[in-house]
Amino acid sequence: LGLVVALAAPVFAHHGNAAYEDKEVTVKGVVTEWKWTNPHSFLKFDAKEENGEMVHWIGEWNAPSTLVNFGITAKSFKPGDEVTVTMRSMAKGGTRVGRVEKVITPDGQVLSMGSER
Repeated sequence: LGLVVALAAPVFAHHGNAAYEDKEVTVKGVVTEWKWTNPHSFLKFDAKEENGEMVHWIGEWNAPSTLVNFGITAKSFKPGDEVTVTMRSMAKGGTRVGRVEKVITPDGQVLSMGSER
């Protein structure tokens, strides 16, 4: 029984932020998709780089069951919305992904889980 528990423990362990740097970035862009899914939700959006190149970003957020407690819903974002996204911990190697801290919607509403610095 002890062996079974020891071998099963990693299955239940939650992944951490080891793949991310501790860096904050704020990006203005246009929503392409809002994936309201478990175990994490994803805000996908396109933004222009300084050189004018359009790049795709992915912001990872918490599960819907957590987000709803902060007023964030399946209808909070729709394709075409202009948003300003502040993310923490951009992925190592310059990949354009991060953990969402807050999003400012087209009407100026700030959506966050109260964890932004």
